[in-house]
Amino acid sequence: MKVGIAFLVAGYVLSQFYRACLAVLAPTLGTEIGAAPGDLAVSLGLWYAGFALMQLPVGAALDRIGPRRTVSVLLLLGGGGGAAVFALATGPWGVHLAMLLIGIGCAPVLMGGYYIFARMYAPAVFGTLAGAMIGVGSLGNLAGSTPLAWVIGAAGWRQTLWGLAAITALVAAAIWRFTRDPARAERAPGASGSVLGLLRIPGLWAILPLMAVNYVAAAGLRGVWAGPYLTQIYGADTAAIGKATLVMGLAMVAGNFLYGPADKLFGSHKRVVFGGNAVLAAILATLWLAPDAGLWQATALMAGAGFFGATFPAIMAHGRSFFPAHLVGRGVTLLNLFSIGGVGVLQFASRPVYEAAAARGTETQAFSALFLFFLVPLVGGLLIYLFARDKGEATH
Repeated sequence: MKVGIAFLVAGYVLSQFYRACLAVLAPTLGTEIGAAPGDLAVSLGLWYAGFALMQLPVGAALDRIGPRRTVSVLLLLGGGGGAAVFALATGPWGVHLAMLLIGIGCAPVLMGGYYIFARMYAPAVFGTLAGAMIGVGSLGNLAGSTPLAWVIGAAGWRQTLWGLAAITALVAAAIWRFTRDPARAERAPGASGSVLGLLRIPGLWAILPLMAVNYVAAAGLRGVWAGPYLTQIYGADTAAIGKATLVMGLAMVAGNFLYGPADKLFGSHKRVVFGGNAVLAAILATLWLAPDAGLWQATALMAGAGFFGATFPAIMAHGRSFFPAHLVGRGVTLLNLFSIGGVGVLQFASRPVYEAAAARGTETQAFSALFLFFLVPLVGGLLIYLFARDKGEATH
């Protein structure tokens, strides 16, 4: 099982890489196939849309057939196949299709690991394990920064994507070979067996809005907007973008490792989640008010957004405390649906917000509007989260 978990983590490294690579690829794709920043925002939105739409089917599959077949088949066909489509792209629509397929392929990877953690380990360590998997998986974020820029320069972007298609296929095959499914949980007599049963849990409703918006800014900046922002405001080239996104990626790795066990230190999921997102809101407000304060300041603020915006495992652990054992698969994927769905919807919306602001004013004003767009829903989610219960009762 340890070997199987290791390959699930490797699959999640690929998932993080694919959602982060467009920021570094942006200048090359613009020159080679005419993909503008707005096009790539749509491509990233399609990645998240495909990922989100698969969450409920993936949750049912995890509960019914387990993570081995669910993860390996989708990662091979969607992830490996999508990378091949990307390598063949001749215009923005090719990138759109590729990212949609890759999002579908990556959809079950993290949740497969979380399902194993929830079914085979004590609830008290779920947050630590969840944060560690994201922390190690975030190495994909790092690989999608300076290392990716170097490989593209040395081998070309199409050859790089063909190599990624092969690596993805090999990881999927290893998951099929080494992962072992936990024993199925039996449903208690009279207990609901569907996701509707989860939606009847009152404690979740104050958590879901923040889950839908907490990752939006970090994902949008790291995935697409960091590249255009640094290029158009500061004249940064691919190497400079790679360095800035590497710093942000390192901050995201550190945040995921620290948020996981933080609930033990503070004795509360809620205090950790609220405090981290409140700092994130302050960072976004600073970027909104002064988007052109300087390259190093911008890099530091984006790194701060990556660090303090890494509350996903802490919110997941908070929500996990409400789930009965037989609905763990559906529960974690429901939370992930809100998280990834929120990112996808708002990523789509970020393009017209930016373009409308750019048409009315300067590039500085356009990015200021973009940061405000990321800030407002986060503040709304935080206000609702104030009413969340700190711990659920269904920890068995």
